[in-house]
Amino acid sequence: MNITEERAQQWRADLRSSMKAKERTDIPRVHMPELDAEYRSHSRLEEVNLGLTAEQAILEAKRCLDCANPTCMEGCPVGIYIPKFIKNIESGDFLEAAKTLKETSALPAVCGRVCPQEKQCEERCIHLKMKKESVAIGHLERFAADYERESGNISVPVVAKANNIKIAAVGSGPAGLAFAGDMAKLGYEVVVFEALHEIGGVLKYGIPEFRLPNEIVDVEIQNLQSMGVHFVTNCVVGKTISIQDLEDDGFKGIFVASGAGLPRFMNIKGENLVGVMSSNEYLTRVNLMDAANPESDTPVFKGKKVAIIGGGNTAMDSVRTARRLGAERAMIVYRRSEVEMPARLEEVKHAKEERIEFWTLHNPIEYIGNEQGRVTHMLLQVMELGEPDASGRRSPVEIPGKTELIEVDEVVVSVGVSPNPLIPQSVEGLEVTKWGTVVVDKDTMQSAVPIIFAGGDIVRGGATVILAMGDGRRAAKAMDEWINS
Repeated sequence: MNITEERAQQWRADLRSSMKAKERTDIPRVHMPELDAEYRSHSRLEEVNLGLTAEQAILEAKRCLDCANPTCMEGCPVGIYIPKFIKNIESGDFLEAAKTLKETSALPAVCGRVCPQEKQCEERCIHLKMKKESVAIGHLERFAADYERESGNISVPVVAKANNIKIAAVGSGPAGLAFAGDMAKLGYEVVVFEALHEIGGVLKYGIPEFRLPNEIVDVEIQNLQSMGVHFVTNCVVGKTISIQDLEDDGFKGIFVASGAGLPRFMNIKGENLVGVMSSNEYLTRVNLMDAANPESDTPVFKGKKVAIIGGGNTAMDSVRTARRLGAERAMIVYRRSEVEMPARLEEVKHAKEERIEFWTLHNPIEYIGNEQGRVTHMLLQVMELGEPDASGRRSPVEIPGKTELIEVDEVVVSVGVSPNPLIPQSVEGLEVTKWGTVVVDKDTMQSAVPIIFAGGDIVRGGATVILAMGDGRRAAKAMDEWINS
């Protein structure tokens, strides 16, 4: 990815030649190079997307029209100055592009990989109004962050003079990390408490390495440490220590970002059979506990006929993991059609390329096991789409009498998660919804207990990485104003 200064000067000269808008829009979108589908479906640790070359990134950056009113930014939850970083890439100043990303994003290399840009910044791209493909903002974000990391010239955002005020973040997932980064920039002494032995939260335990390598997450975390952020692992706030303990220890503000780690099940017959588990357990064991290693103390069962119930990104991660662990038949079972599927289009595309079966408009109604108590079959109800539900998606309706019996030896249920109840149950006065999520002011992320702010899945019940990061940034801004009011 390294370039010579001579080539960089040539690219800057090309930029100064001022391409016309039509010339830019006529450039076809650069597509991400990928590992071969058959090869990668047997490789659990190799990243599927290979990243853009410098030439590809420059070409894609040329497609940006540098709009006077950059609507792409309206779709970015963390407010990245998108035209600026893209123009840095176009001019060949890749390190400056990375610095621009870090002005507002604590995790640019992560977001460039897992953020659903097609539903956010890229969905607002002016190219779409001209019936063209949007600028590949996510691919360019990843390129800039990767270039900086591989160059060894990793910039550390400027932090204000220390104000000697201690602030706590509970949870080291995307919301907690974004919050910690912004508070560190403001001069606060930030301590992040993580329940697990690894920092990163869902970025480590929930997203497989073939989509987000752990080393990428680690570099982003090291950058936060360079800014002065402290991390404490193996500490369960609400059990190991309490919120009151943090207050007594002098913390002036607490941001709760403990996520939604409790799995949901469907309460159907046979869910207690051996071989039926949640996607949370399945991915955590494989990604964080090395359970795919046969020498592991608690090795995961490697099913040959595996069904994943659900249609979100976590379901796709689970089914693609099952394929990589040796499943001969790996299936997605989803009660709506593919059009309603909430998973990223890229995830669905990759899954299909890896020979994943899609049983859409089907819903499990019973799991059947053998005498040893292990699941052997699933009974699926055939569905059709009825009227739209509250979210606007058409509701699935059973077709009476139409079922299918499918042989399985492992089932992974991925139909949602519930928030961790430890903090809500241990803090008097904290307002909680019937779903167990913490109630906050949507603008400030402040709870009914003034010292406590919250964001991410503990508030939303389920969110993307970038939405959780947006919560963290809003909470940091509001907490700073509250402390100084």
